[in-house]
Amino acid sequence: MRILLVEDETDLGLAIKKVLVSEKYVVDWVTDGSQAWDYLDNQWTDYTVAVVDWLLPGLSGLGLCQKLRAQGNSLPILMLTALGEPENRVEGLDAGADDYLTKPFVMAELLARLRALQRRSPQFQPQILTMGNFSLDPGNNLLIVMTSAHQHQKINLTIKEFQIFQYLMQNPGQIIAGSKIRQQLWDLDEEPMSNVVAAQMRLIRRKLAQYNCPCPIETVPGQGYRFNLSP
Repeated sequence: MRILLVEDETDLGLAIKKVLVSEKYVVDWVTDGSQAWDYLDNQWTDYTVAVVDWLLPGLSGLGLCQKLRAQGNSLPILMLTALGEPENRVEGLDAGADDYLTKPFVMAELLARLRALQRRSPQFQPQILTMGNFSLDPGNNLLIVMTSAHQHQKINLTIKEFQIFQYLMQNPGQIIAGSKIRQQLWDLDEEPMSNVVAAQMRLIRRKLAQYNCPCPIETVPGQGYRFNLSP
């Protein structure tokens, strides 16, 4: 899952991003509303939720919500703010925010509210994602493979391996360019090597080979990669 974090307080932004990354989210962090709008308008990047501070330089968080909803964009938004009066919460929700968290807050509550947004949003996948003989368990970072002997082979994945599997399994049969995968699964403020996706794919195949498991991710020369339901 990719999150857009819009927070201009440096210490808080760093703390939130660190927690979200530890929970296997891909996070783009920006510090003003205008930059956030540019990110949301980027056709290469698909966000699944936005965490937005109310008081921002440039375009405010409230203005960002209103602009998104005016365009018919239903991206789930969690609003962060020090403005905790009931009328402030009403104004934020009326502007299009889906939930409202008052500063200061504990990170556990932030994560709980994000999980609640996921449960309420129909586009999110269920906790266990299954395609063919392959299942992903996000709670334990596991790839579970049903073997020919009808046994469950459990394979531990790194965070990035898990994210690649999840992204391709959510788009079964579709050929996805390596550049698209890189744009979707690496932070935009990172500058990963151009061959980073190919390198990760080699590591994934090597890991599955150690367990004598077929790799369902197919390389389509000159085009990209796809999750093949019949590897």
